[in-house]
Amino acid sequence: MLLIANELHGILRGGKRLTPSEAVRLSNDRDAQFIDVRSPADFKRGHVIGAVNVPSAKLDEHKKVLDKVKNKPVIVYCALGGTAPAVVEKLRQRGFEEAYAMRGGINAWQGAGLPIRTPSS
Repeated sequence: MLLIANELHGILRGGKRLTPSEAVRLSNDRDAQFIDVRSPADFKRGHVIGAVNVPSAKLDEHKKVLDKVKNKPVIVYCALGGTAPAVVEKLRQRGFEEAYAMRGGINAWQGAGLPIRTPSS
């Protein structure tokens, strides 16, 4: 029951949430930009290759970075998928027409065996 409630809450707050494989497909087909909303320290430990770090608490401070990708699809992810839908909602309020949260965050990405950039790579 909690899983269903969580999914409904995410859909209402941030629209459709993409699985990691759907995110890869969107990135490959439409050159979507990944946006990592975790802390800079977490981002440095490992992130989706090509992602930009825009911590959710500092969204307003990254207006220039976000404006550069406003006209393309963006895929927002956090650690577990709980924070990204709220960020997607804020981005949509700012005129982002194609902003998606990634279900399960970076943990789901790694769980799917997809590559990440780490300090050693």
